[in-house]
Parts: sequence; C-alpha cells; structure tokens
Amino acid sequence: MEQFFEFAVLVIVISASGVMAPGPLFAANISYGLREGAKSGVKMATGHAIVELPLVILLGIGVFSLESFPEFRTIISILGAITLFVFAALQIRTVLKEKELSITNPKQGALITGVLLSGLNPFFIIWWLTIGFKLISDAMMIWAFSGMLIMFGLHIWMDFAWLGGISFLASKSVKILSNKNYKILMIGLSGMLIYFGITFLQEIKY
Repeated sequence: MEQFFEFAVLVIVISASGVMAPGPLFAANISYGLREGAKSGVKMATGHAIVELPLVILLGIGVFSLESFPEFRTIISILGAITLFVFAALQIRTVLKEKELSITNPKQGALITGVLLSGLNPFFIIWWLTIGFKLISDAMMIWAFSGMLIMFGLHIWMDFAWLGGISFLASKSVKILSNKNYKILMIGLSGMLIYFGITFLQEIKY
C-alpha cells in the first residue's frame, strides 16, 4: 500500500506538468466552456482519453516507438498545425459574424476537438514517449501488465478535473462579459491556437 501511495504521488506530480501546461487543448477548452459550461470540459477530457489510453497500451507492450517511424513527428506537427489554423479561422469567423453575445454550441463538438487536439499535438505525443513512458515502465515493473492501467487511472482523472474545472469557471465568466469583450476574448483564444500551430511547425527538423 505504501508503494502504491508513493507511486501515486509521483504520477500526480509529474502528470501536472502535462495536464496543466498551457496548450491548444487548454485554449479550446475555455472557448467551449464559455458556451457549454463544465460538460464541455468533460467531453474534451473524454476525447483526450480516447487518444491517450490506446497510446499508453501501445507504449506498455512496446509496439509504439518514435524510432520505428522517423517521419512520425513531422507528420503529426504538420497535421496538428493545419488543424489549429483551421479551427482558429472558423472560430474567428463565427465570432465576427455574431452581432450579439451567443452561447450556442459550436458546430464541431468538444469531444471531437479533444480527440483532434490530442492526437495531432506533437508535444502531447513526445511527453508520453519520454516522461510518460518512464512512468509506464516503472508501473509495469511493480504490477506487471496491469501497471499500465494503474498508471493511466492515476493520470487521467487529473485531465477530467482540470478541463472540467476550467470550463466551469469559463462558463461563469461569460455572465459578466459584454458582447465586445466576449469577442475580444474569443479572438484572443483563437490567436493562441494560431501561435501553438506555428510552434508545431517550428518543431519540424528539415
């Protein structure tokens, strides 16, 4: 039990570096939270988990390796950047077309956005291939195959708590935002997505 507690603390502390780091998923989560509230954060965390669980399993059984796919990082960086640019452009277009403050749901669901902004985020992939892989390996040394699931369980609840909490706070802030300030905030969040898209492209090694 003591060993489990020590490992749990280790996973939670280290996972915070990935879960709470500002990124495209965080920016998009605020955007959806303004419209849908806490449920959008839960949907986005679910989409994130849909990508994360298979990746953890593949790492655990040793199937996935960046060295086996030398162009993988480049492909993910390009696709991720394109996704962010398109998402930001559509969001800016929608906000500029709205004459009044609107809390209608965006056309693209939060769950799908969670999948796309996780699976096409090179920093997310790299985190699991390095830091995450070490945690999986340590867990499997203690609990064998079930260790990867234990490690995943200790990690994934933080995504749900963080994204759900942030989207809930965002939904509360919309009540005090004027139409003009709402548009400025949404354009600012879209600008953050464009910035992250550029950083994705800068990671490509020519």
